[in-house]
Amino acid sequence: MTRIKQWLGGSLLTLGLLAQPALAAEQRQPIHFGDITWESGSLITEILRLIVEQGYGYPTDTLPGSTVSLETALARNDIQVIGEEWAGRSPGWIKAANEGKVFALGDTVKNASEGWWVPEYVIKGDAAKGIPAMAPDLRSVTDLPRYRELFRDAENPEKGRFLNSPTGWTSEIVNSQKLKAYGLEDSYVNFRTGSGAALDAEISSSIRRGKPVLFYYWSPTPLLGRYKLVKLEEPPFDAEAWKTLADANHPNPRGTRSLPAHLAIGVSAPFHAEYPDLVAFFSKVDLPIDLLNATLAEMSEQRLAPRATAQRFLREHPQVWQDWLPADVAERVRGGL
Repeated sequence: MTRIKQWLGGSLLTLGLLAQPALAAEQRQPIHFGDITWESGSLITEILRLIVEQGYGYPTDTLPGSTVSLETALARNDIQVIGEEWAGRSPGWIKAANEGKVFALGDTVKNASEGWWVPEYVIKGDAAKGIPAMAPDLRSVTDLPRYRELFRDAENPEKGRFLNSPTGWTSEIVNSQKLKAYGLEDSYVNFRTGSGAALDAEISSSIRRGKPVLFYYWSPTPLLGRYKLVKLEEPPFDAEAWKTLADANHPNPRGTRSLPAHLAIGVSAPFHAEYPDLVAFFSKVDLPIDLLNATLAEMSEQRLAPRATAQRFLREHPQVWQDWLPADVAERVRGGL
């Protein structure tokens, strides 16, 4: 009888020890991802979340905010991950990185870009659609003052309209400063849409009607894969001039093309210390930009949710992501899909 009790006690202890990791996993606090509102950021976030959940077994959730507020939250560890961080852009990020509060992991989307664009037909026309060239000599931002009537603002017809990013995006600050630096404040309205979706709708509506439109945009995005666009020339990149554009309060901004893009995964310092397995994974993420743009276009055209698109992407393109992960983790992701 004593032996039976000893055996039962030992077995129960063993079962208890085996159950502890599972229990700990269930009680683990979720990893908070920033709820990015633009399409590429939303898709990349969901790709990362699915791998973290299914491959590594960590719970996740998302918390909303603008670019600036999410970077502030990351520095405070109120969130732990920003899936698409344009590293080194904002003063807030630079300060937090210099203080060791945030880290930019990997080089997630190579050849990303941003700038000021017009539809190709504005410069070259489109014979198939019967659209004549409207501004055949338009090449640079320095040409824009003489084309303000072409890009006339409906609410202020004495000026042209420049479609800026939504308020709260880092790029909105830069673009507003560029308008000052290029001497365009007197000739163009700084029009800020309410959201990334509203910006897309405004641009797409103009292009479908063959109308002239001047706007800020970036890649990776479905828009750049869907339409023929021309990026206007700007002065060569100057690091000191860039600082004046990134500072919303600088009184005398100087013009320069934007800082060369470095897309990374932003993480907080506590996350960096606590999750070395995820740090190793995030550091290897590499999304081919052409495939990403095509996937984003499909997501937009079919009105798919980012999470559903991420699931399809992982199912259809294992050759892209499986080398980011240890073999056992990759197998669990495949099984989860």
